[in-house]
Amino acid sequence: MDVLLWGVLPYVTLLLLIGGTIWRYRYDKFGWTTRSSELYESRLLRIGSPIFHFGILVVIVGHAMGLVIPESWTEAIGVSEHLYHIVAAGFGLLAGVLTLGGLAILIYRRRTSGPVFMATTTNDKVMYVVLTAALVLGVYITLIGTVPGATGVNYRETVSPWFRSIFLLRPDIDAMSAAPARFHIHVLVGMLVFAMVPFTRLVHAFTAPVHYLFRPYIVYRSRDAVPTDGSRPTRRGWAPVGTRDRQR
Repeated sequence: MDVLLWGVLPYVTLLLLIGGTIWRYRYDKFGWTTRSSELYESRLLRIGSPIFHFGILVVIVGHAMGLVIPESWTEAIGVSEHLYHIVAAGFGLLAGVLTLGGLAILIYRRRTSGPVFMATTTNDKVMYVVLTAALVLGVYITLIGTVPGATGVNYRETVSPWFRSIFLLRPDIDAMSAAPARFHIHVLVGMLVFAMVPFTRLVHAFTAPVHYLFRPYIVYRSRDAVPTDGSRPTRRGWAPVGTRDRQR
């Protein structure tokens, strides 16, 4: 069972994530959308959506740092495991609570607003359940880690080496098997979330408009009144492009 869960299932998840995303992009481009319901209700959306998205961004970055960066690297730069645990638990708990709060607002909005609820599919409902379960488990594990006497469980010695070994094509099954059951459940639900991404509205994460931060400014020109003789006063900073030649 350990071989199936920690040696085979991760690659099945990656296959669904990568292959499903390619399939969705090739054959369902028009369905690649969040199916925005802002026209139906915007007040709660303006509150819940930023909280959820900023919270989930911190959660993803925190997971990436904890799983990818080895314990020896942080110790080499003078960060003790105790200090790392305090910082990670503090930021992780804050990000988890914010993400859950934002998700709760979005779910409440979707359930109480008639038009929004009518636009909610079964696919959306399943996605919300699985995503909520993953976040609740993450917050629970973080809280358990702050209880005195429970800090002896170091996921950087079990879950993290297993996670890195997957991409080396040598899954460390024994390391993951040694982790507590709560980590097993959280990882399994997390893999389910990633497997669902290409087939739900979560796929829009791959097309976040990050390029908006780097695109050039859009210049708007006012429409001034044109004199009857057809001439235009030339303003400093603007150069006419062939208009006068065509008029002649």
